Amino acid sequence: MTSASLTHPICIVGGTGALGFGLALRLGQPGIPIVIGSRDGQRAREAARRAADAVPSGHYVGLENHEAVKDTDIIILTVPFRNQSETLTNLRQVLAPGQLIVDATVPLAAAVSGRATRTLGVWQGSAAQQAQEMTPEGVRVVSAFHTVSATLLSDLEHELDEDILICGDGKEDKAKVAELVGAIRGLRAVDCGPLEMARIVEQLTALIISINVRNKVRAGIKITGL
Repeated sequence: MTSASLTHPICIVGGTGALGFGLALRLGQPGIPIVIGSRDGQRAREAARRAADAVPSGHYVGLENHEAVKDTDIIILTVPFRNQSETLTNLRQVLAPGQLIVDATVPLAAAVSGRATRTLGVWQGSAAQQAQEMTPEGVRVVSAFHTVSATLLSDLEHELDEDILICGDGKEDKAKVAELVGAIRGLRAVDCGPLEMARIVEQLTALIISINVRNKVRAGIKITGL
């Protein structure tokens, strides 16, 4: 890891969940300092201890969300869709202009006791666009990490080999997220265009879940021809 931007702490809100914890492990491996955020500070601290046990060379801290997002340039939001709105509402007063939110939220129907292979309609167009609407002015949103398996992220013996589809309206913001993705060995970032394209990418999670159920695998996405 050579970029100075990746020596700054990365906050993972929802880092006690499966996807967030898996990302914490993988991003901690190359030496990126990780702040695990949770509504419950005790759970955050416990997750940080577990991460440090799994990645002894990593740097982990666990804090309540409102403390975790302070003094961090990049915040990865990995909460379930049913918690996205509440989480962003609670953080609105502490988010600051210049921060970048990487939204991994998927509006799965499972959020309302429906099937995980179906998605809910979001009137803004996508969960990522909803996140952008709910953040203070000057806070930007990029959509990413929707198709990678949380289980495989946490399995540090597994060699990843797939693409992460990212969507956002700022070229520099997407470049930062692409650099973050590239810090995880075996992942490649693919720029899919503006944030409005997240409405398509988010749907792929339900597709991947359906493929996994039918084939008893943990599939990922790989774009050919690049």
